[in-house]
This record gives sequence, C-alpha cells and structure tokens, in this order.
Amino acid sequence: MRSLAAALLLALVLSACRSEGGAPPPVAPPPTPRPVVTDVTAHDYEMPALPKARVILTDAFGGKHPVDSEVAATPNARTRGLMWRTALAEGTGMLFIFPQQYGLTFWMKNTLIPLDMIFFDESLAIVGIVERAEPKSLESRGPGRPAKYVLEVPGGWSEKIGLKAGLKVELQGVADVLVR
Repeated sequence: MRSLAAALLLALVLSACRSEGGAPPPVAPPPTPRPVVTDVTAHDYEMPALPKARVILTDAFGGKHPVDSEVAATPNARTRGLMWRTALAEGTGMLFIFPQQYGLTFWMKNTLIPLDMIFFDESLAIVGIVERAEPKSLESRGPGRPAKYVLEVPGGWSEKIGLKAGLKVELQGVADVLVR
C-alpha cells in the first residue's frame, strides 16, 4: 500500500511539473523602467540632497533665532525650492544663495504651504520681508531692493519673532558651498 501511495505521489508531482505542449513555462518580462524626470518643478522629480547651513536672525530686541536650513545654491535647487513640501517646522527653512546681488523676486509655484521670504543683501542686512506668501501663486514677490540671499521660513514666523528691514543676519556653514 505504501509503494502505491508513493507511486501516486510521484505521478502527481511529475504531472504538475509538465506544461501544456511540452513548452517551458512563460517567463515574465522585466518591469519597464520608469522614465527619468528632468523637470525640477515636477512632483516626482528626485532632488539630490542639498548642503546644510545655519542662519542666525537677530530680532528687534537683540534676541537670536537660529534657522537650520537647506541651501539652494544652484539654478535647479533655487528653481525647486520648497515645492511640494507639506510642512516646514519652526526653526527650519531654505536659504537661497545667488552668485551676485540684484533685484530678486520669488513665486510660490507648486509650493503647498504659506511662507515668509526674508531678503538680505551681501552685507547681511535684511532689505525686506514678504510675509505669508500665498501657496501655489504665480505672483512675483520681492522687496524692491537688491538682495543676494533669501531665507524661506514658515508663514507668519517673521512677525512672530519681530524681524524687520535693517536687522542683521549671520550665516554659518556656507563658506564651502559652491554657488552657481
């Protein structure tokens, strides 16, 4: 009886291994690779990691407020900015550095959260602040004065800590950043 059961089991295994017509089973084709996204404003663009820096803001009463920042110092990084972010914690932001000082304006394309934009010049003095910039807006905003740097922080934070034009800014960790 045992040999009959073993024979039946072997027959079952062999029949399961056979495919129709004696052909080998089909092999699934490899998955199609995803196309590389080159539009830096696209949601699925993979932005490389950015350098980090610390910006120290001095308020109207002499208080110091550090902002741990990603540094956008290349055209692609500056174009992408904080697009598609759903949150930005207090004490964090993005520092935009330009090769030279000139009349800068910013928009909020694909930016999902309100931001304050703090513009400062090459002497590290604040030349203007755009507060609570409206998300997703294509309206250009700027201080109307030349600037070399822009720090984006959560909307309303500049007013909360008492920033105004003329106050000084300190930069830490940007000396080795290549600005293009």
